[in-house]
Amino acid sequence: VGLISALKSVLKSTLDPQPKITKTIGYQFRKPEYLEQALTHRSVTSEPRKNYERLEFLGDAVIDIIISRELMRHYPEGDEGLLTKKRAALVQQSFLATIGNMLDVIDNLNVEPSVDLTNEKVASKQQANLVEALIGAVYLDGGIKPAKKIILDTIWRHRSEAWKTINYKGQLIEYCHANAINNPKFNLVNVSGPDHQKMFEVHVT
Repeated sequence: VGLISALKSVLKSTLDPQPKITKTIGYQFRKPEYLEQALTHRSVTSEPRKNYERLEFLGDAVIDIIISRELMRHYPEGDEGLLTKKRAALVQQSFLATIGNMLDVIDNLNVEPSVDLTNEKVASKQQANLVEALIGAVYLDGGIKPAKKIILDTIWRHRSEAWKTINYKGQLIEYCHANAINNPKFNLVNVSGPDHQKMFEVHVT
């Protein structure tokens, strides 16, 4: 019986190697069933322990704690409002979808044809969900260390892209209003860079 089980295991690993996503994220699963679950859409099975939704839930929490810790470390003087807005930009669906697109996660998704992945909104949602599910799967399989590494190598590394959308001028005005300070004056003092990537230097008084 032991020999038969061993042969079945070898045969399965030969015919069903781990998807290329493991090379992309730099992590090999000790328990491939976690990876399989992370890549399985609800349309394939509605059983909670076999589709990615529970792992998505877990991954969302893991991403939140790692990103929060990095923000605390990099912005020791930042108040709650600043940290919250920076974190929100990094964990929003559109940015996670961008990360998912970089990783080609959707190419590994096990999904029924009824889910229209040619629809941009549908595809974007699935990419974001898969990023969270993969992080959740890595956390269950290997703990916080490999999960943190993937988050730092992907989400945190590209944080400047997410933060481009933060309205710092608006934040400063809001802060002044909240603290009974006169409205700030913004003076444009320099413009540099090519037309498609202008840099504006502004002095505030």
